[in-house]
Amino acid sequence: MALNDLATLVVGSGNYLTAPVGTPMPDDLLVPTSPWEPVGHTSLEDVFGITSEGGEATTIGSLQNKTLRTKYSARTETMALTLQQFDKAALKLYFGANAPTLPDGTIGVPADPQPTQAAFLAVFVDGENHFGFYAPKAEIYRADDMAIADTESLAGLPLGVKPMVFGNNTWTYAVTPLGGTVATGATAGTPGSFTPDGSVAPANLAALATVTASPLTAWTTGQYVALGNDSNAYWTGSAWASGTAPGSGA
Repeated sequence: MALNDLATLVVGSGNYLTAPVGTPMPDDLLVPTSPWEPVGHTSLEDVFGITSEGGEATTIGSLQNKTLRTKYSARTETMALTLQQFDKAALKLYFGANAPTLPDGTIGVPADPQPTQAAFLAVFVDGENHFGFYAPKAEIYRADDMAIADTESLAGLPLGVKPMVFGNNTWTYAVTPLGGTVATGATAGTPGSFTPDGSVAPANLAALATVTASPLTAWTTGQYVALGNDSNAYWTGSAWASGTAPGSGA
């Protein structure tokens, strides 16, 4: 796998949203429109996490080969975040979707709580990059007991989000890759381009090792492709080399 500096992530800001079950992922993750709605303020320290259960490996063998195959049990995952506002909608996410609003306006805590079912979206922003988790169906409920530890920080409601299989899907949630598609081909030009369309330029000369040149004959005077480290490279007819094809004066 080639180095791809654009695929690194340092979270600067983010948001968590819900929508009715089955709502498609928005075209623009930075500007999600109705019916997507933010869940509210969330923790700056405990930003996000994923825990899992299951996935145990069982070794299956034959008389001739004791370790012929490995079989894995189903794995369930839970996304964790801490909600930091205590309005009616937030309290229902924590205490249960069936938490009743009592005549005096308080929220009753149900004896048999039911999780909230919704589509879920988490978006993390890193400068020009953004990374998202999307589940068309998820169950949202309390992940841990609430504890108010001090008088100087915001109190929180720890939530767990369990992605579920929706419809005929064979997956429970999707993630958005950073850095674009890794290039598999390079077409000569001044400058040239990488294929497929929209793919990210290889980071350096070494990363071109898995890229196929087009044409496969030696590139002509001045032709090159620009790499991710701001250097150039060209195809000699048998190997990649730094710079532009000879004779360009560059």
